[in-house]
Amino acid sequence: MNTRNALTRRTLALAAATLAGSALLAPTSALAQAKPLRLVVPFPAGGTADVLPRILAEKMRDAYPAGVLIDNKTGAGGNIGGEFVARAEPDGNTLLVSPPGPVAINHHLYKTMSFDPTKWVPVTVVATVPNVLAVSNRVPASNYAEFIAYLKANPNKVTYASQGNGSTSHLTANLFMQQTGTKMVHVAYRGTAPALNDLVGGQVDVFFDNIASSAQYHQSGRIKVLAVADERRSSALPQVPTFGELKVDGMNAVTFFSVVAPAGTSADTVAQLQKNFRAALEQPDVRQKFAAQGADPGGQSPQDTARFIKAESEKWAHVIKTANVTLD
Repeated sequence: MNTRNALTRRTLALAAATLAGSALLAPTSALAQAKPLRLVVPFPAGGTADVLPRILAEKMRDAYPAGVLIDNKTGAGGNIGGEFVARAEPDGNTLLVSPPGPVAINHHLYKTMSFDPTKWVPVTVVATVPNVLAVSNRVPASNYAEFIAYLKANPNKVTYASQGNGSTSHLTANLFMQQTGTKMVHVAYRGTAPALNDLVGGQVDVFFDNIASSAQYHQSGRIKVLAVADERRSSALPQVPTFGELKVDGMNAVTFFSVVAPAGTSADTVAQLQKNFRAALEQPDVRQKFAAQGADPGGQSPQDTARFIKAESEKWAHVIKTANVTLD
């Protein structure tokens, strides 16, 4: 009888210890599930860089009961937001969703940076948006052949806008000049909106903009889009030829929007994040909304994303070095 009681007491003690251990683990698990997913966008609200993550956030809320937050942390060509995410805990709850700047370009432009972009842990590519050659209606050219002839007859007289020094529009223009042997004068703006406004108004002649913002002005006849810098024509402007069709080699220039995590984020966490993003990207209404932005949905694996970012970084590093692009 005493032996049976002792065994009973021992069994109860072991059960209590097991329950206690489970109770200690439960809050940690619950805490992890209770944290919202924070998607840091290092550019202002309203642009393509902001619109695309917001479309995805609505579709990802089921996977994150605490919510999906879009946090715009702007400045320094995307470096402010980049620094914030680089210093975040590598737990998969704070991610950078960004155009190329703080992911693949800025470390080739800035002499010093507060974080190392080569240490990002790639998750996936959200989308790619092709850049286009857009010209003012004041430019006496209705197609690419007429435009290139006009450029070569007027070296250093045609002006081109950019979203700012070192931006994708600035680098794409330099890539274009390298590939075509032409020379234009740079006019740097602070963002797409003012550059596009001046292109429409005729204060500047050329703008290598992304198709999402330029398409509507082309369709309304307020500017002319003469070529698409992608491997295939865009569904947003299917009548506009690619540079490849125009026999301009090497003029593939897309603005990509990728998701990256802080250094130290585990492979398992990254794999689950990629699955969540891909599931959202595969939704028909998401693809429809992306198409309205001129964006081709991504969803690539972390490994493919890493290779893509590396290739893009090397390409723009070559352009920057060759054209001696510097930041004022």
